[in-house]
Amino acid sequence: MNAQIYNAINDTIINLGYEIVDIEERIEYGSKIITIFVDKVPDGISLNDCEAIHYAIEPIIDELDPTNGKPYVFEVSSPGLDRPFKTLRDFERNYNKDVEIKLYAPIKGKKTFEGTLIERTQAYTLISINGVENKIENTRIALVRPLIKFD
Repeated sequence: MNAQIYNAINDTIINLGYEIVDIEERIEYGSKIITIFVDKVPDGISLNDCEAIHYAIEPIIDELDPTNGKPYVFEVSSPGLDRPFKTLRDFERNYNKDVEIKLYAPIKGKKTFEGTLIERTQAYTLISINGVENKIENTRIALVRPLIKFD
């Protein structure tokens, strides 16, 4: 996450009633794209919310000039239903909910686990799989996100 952009816009985002989830910078077809992912708990955000946020922070980003005068595309987006958890707050909001955990390397032949999130500490993530608690060291975890089931 770009700390310079975050620090410049965070107060405005909070005052509007939202929170920054992530700031992504990437190059597509030779153009730099800066995407601010925002959310509002517990309601989520709409396209109208994204538009209002965009107009509120665009002047701040333009003044900041994050690309030193080079052209860029600026976007505001919702994080999506299956966005990975990035902050302790993300984890805490999802305690007792079903999650998917992907690992860097397999444990007992598996790289993906599905279960109920119980706890996240600095050292480990605790999930319940079929009623059995499993402690996974955070250094082994590549990704934790909500488990989306389609019936």
